[in-house]
Amino acid sequence: MQQMAEAVVRSLPEEFRDQMGEIVLQVEDFATPEQLASVDLTDKWTLTGLYEGEALPDRSIWTSGRMPARIWLFREPLIAEWRATGVQMDDLVRHVVVHEAGHHFGFSDDDMHRLEDEA
Repeated sequence: MQQMAEAVVRSLPEEFRDQMGEIVLQVEDFATPEQLASVDLTDKWTLTGLYEGEALPDRSIWTSGRMPARIWLFREPLIAEWRATGVQMDDLVRHVVVHEAGHHFGFSDDDMHRLEDEA
């Protein structure tokens, strides 16, 4: 899953990839209770990915010493979705990485759903 996520980032257009250089990709079995609470969820099986960090539009040149942004992929919920839907795992990983990268660029969930519907 880690390799799939890294391949997704490498396949992004250069102008996006260049602005994602500091993002750490991390795969864990499940989100922590704190991560779930940060997106108003309680069921560990419902969260497949999460962006943690400050979105690019919200950053200031005066801010320093912050931790790098992180895109989390949660293995067990992704496997459960793969089994339930039959969608190829690399497609699921691509969707989650691109969605979470959208948060890095300042898009809300509603923005990204609208863009997906228009595509």
